[in-house]
Amino acid sequence: MVIMDLTSIQDPSFLKRMSVTEMEALSADIRRFLIEKLAETGGHLAPNLGVVELTLALHRVFDSPNDQLVWDVGHQAYVHKILTGRTKQFDTLRQYNGLCGFPKRCESDHDVWETGHSSTSLSAAMGIAIANELKGSQDRAIAIIGDGALTGGMALEALNHIGAEKQNVIVILNDNEMSIAPNVGAMHNMLGRMRASRKLKHAREEIESLIKHIPIVGGPLERSGERVKDMLKSALIPGTFFEELGFTYFGPTDGHDLKDLLETLEYAKKIDGPVLVHVITKKGKGYRPAELDGVGTWHGLGPYKIESGEVIKGKVKGPSYSKVVAETITKVAETDDRVTLITPAMSVGSKLDCFNAKFPERMFDVGIAEQHAVTLAGGQATQGLKPVVSIYSTFFQRAYDQLVHDICRQNLNVVFTIDRSGLVGADGETHQGVFDIAFMRHVPNIRILMAKDEAELQRLVYSALRYDDGPIAIRFPRGEGIGVPMSDTLQELPLDVWEVEAEGTDVAILTFGPQVQDALEVRALLEGQVSVRVINCRTIKPLDDVMLTSLYEEGIPLVTLEEAVLAGGFGSSVLEHASDARQFPRVLRLGIPDRYIEHGGVNQLLEEIGLRPSQIAESVQQFVQVTNRQNV
Repeated sequence: MVIMDLTSIQDPSFLKRMSVTEMEALSADIRRFLIEKLAETGGHLAPNLGVVELTLALHRVFDSPNDQLVWDVGHQAYVHKILTGRTKQFDTLRQYNGLCGFPKRCESDHDVWETGHSSTSLSAAMGIAIANELKGSQDRAIAIIGDGALTGGMALEALNHIGAEKQNVIVILNDNEMSIAPNVGAMHNMLGRMRASRKLKHAREEIESLIKHIPIVGGPLERSGERVKDMLKSALIPGTFFEELGFTYFGPTDGHDLKDLLETLEYAKKIDGPVLVHVITKKGKGYRPAELDGVGTWHGLGPYKIESGEVIKGKVKGPSYSKVVAETITKVAETDDRVTLITPAMSVGSKLDCFNAKFPERMFDVGIAEQHAVTLAGGQATQGLKPVVSIYSTFFQRAYDQLVHDICRQNLNVVFTIDRSGLVGADGETHQGVFDIAFMRHVPNIRILMAKDEAELQRLVYSALRYDDGPIAIRFPRGEGIGVPMSDTLQELPLDVWEVEAEGTDVAILTFGPQVQDALEVRALLEGQVSVRVINCRTIKPLDDVMLTSLYEEGIPLVTLEEAVLAGGFGSSVLEHASDARQFPRVLRLGIPDRYIEHGGVNQLLEEIGLRPSQIAESVQQFVQVTNRQNV
């Protein structure tokens, strides 16, 4: 039974007047709303279905925004957005100029922390708690973190600091056994043992009392008795790990039992110092296809059919770039037993199942631990293996020091396959893969590649795996290829040579990746007005010194085009090359301006920043006209 219109909600204060029964009915309404709305817009369905009761309970017990709720990753904050007055905006979820799929401070005072990457909530909550204390405020900082995000090194660093400083931070551990894919690692296994012990939580005081009264006396025997007590406590009482870090532990608690949740959170609220509430939830709760998902399909997806759970897909021209990369690595691994594959919890998104099926002993999913993934690859490389680190561009940022210090400084033979390079669209500014060229290309020893299509990508991956003189990074975009024929045999490509895709005499466009096709379209648009040469610069680093020198001698104006940041990007490297060569060509740089690009359709975002083919054509035409006038 519908008890209220969700669009009428302005703030969460109404929850304090509701009974548990009414809140349970509201939970059902919210789930139904999310299932129906996300069927149209797409989005992070399963994570949000799993936290409906938890979010209601948090807003009932605490006083947001005075008490600060800090959501880790942020893709589970849809219910929070509904309760803070944004229901009417869900028609625009993750769309251009619409509601962001993550917490956004400019949207609401209730969004106190913005995030799209995992494992940041505890550090942020600690900072907020310190600020509260310095201001003399009694407000509480509450961090909501998943069991997958808890494997991130930053989260463990924050646990260590919070426990040591005894800050008033409440950590809600949302334990659903999944990040995007099923979780892995010792932390996951430990939480599994704690889940299994949930029946003991109400007997906690009795167990502790029993242990305290073990009758052992006298010298060494008494000290042995203390060790026995510690062993029994660790074996019988859940939460010992967190208590040793300085936290008061509550749980495990059923994250879908509102009565239990409310009681537990009320207890936690009264405790001074750090508290950890261990909540067990079901990802996808209330929608059968999402509940049964064991591989991460329903973590984040596009529109779907509610009745069948069928995901609605557009017309596909070619294989996904992720699949091309994974299948090529797998094929090479069949004849080269040095090849290993490492991923920081991205096995689903990067289509790595084919490798894992054939070579499970050479596949390493390290969880949400990008720094560890990169240095792990370095360790393998020192022993003669050929590790591949499969990672998203946006998450590679988190392992920058490891790239510089551990891999490139030692010139180790590690291949980085960088998925989601360029604009990614609906996930927005936290996920746009536009910084990797700028933060990689100034690091010595590394080569950076990007293919114009899926066939060239296959050849670049093969060539990189055969290269044994240092690290290589291969960028590729999200989505499908353009439908070019693929070769049945793997062939190498030179890793320092560019290719002229189309001849022209008035201006040369230097570009790579999908922008090669854009440049060819620009050439067609300007046919009869400007003669455009298109050059495929698939080796972003090193530059093709021979071709650039030839272009300088020819005196042709140059346009660099990249779906990446201009500051320190490919265009900057061309200008640096010209300066070092004591040449002064006319150069126009086109790319991502010096600001964050928010969410929306990729073509909409490209149009906003002037990088659609028609806009590029206009820029090129004006550039040539100005150059010609200056040459007169």
